[in-house]
Amino acid sequence: VQLQASGGGLVEPGGSLRLSCAASGSIFRLRALAWYRQAPGKQRELVATITTVGTTNYVDPVKGRFTISTNSAWSTVYLQMSNLKPEDTAVYYCKAVSSVNDYWGQGTLVTVSS
Repeated sequence: VQLQASGGGLVEPGGSLRLSCAASGSIFRLRALAWYRQAPGKQRELVATITTVGTTNYVDPVKGRFTISTNSAWSTVYLQMSNLKPEDTAVYYCKAVSSVNDYWGQGTLVTVSS
């Protein structure tokens, strides 16, 4: 499975961005998709997950502001981010969990600053 993330950029506090991550390869093996982020000087942390049956989970700091979703083919996972805060600044990574392995995409930088 190969993952290609996109959609990062510079946004002002209170603004919105939508990240995308396109999956290719053996996507039929996938069981879940997730977004992680890594802020400068910090460890990578989980942001949100979605399973093949549509169950979603979010970490507390992003609940009510971020939404994870996929297209119908489960080949692209999105992260809609609203009401962004400076503390959301990080490199965002997508991750695919399959029955045999985990896969990571390259990161996309989100900077929230005025």
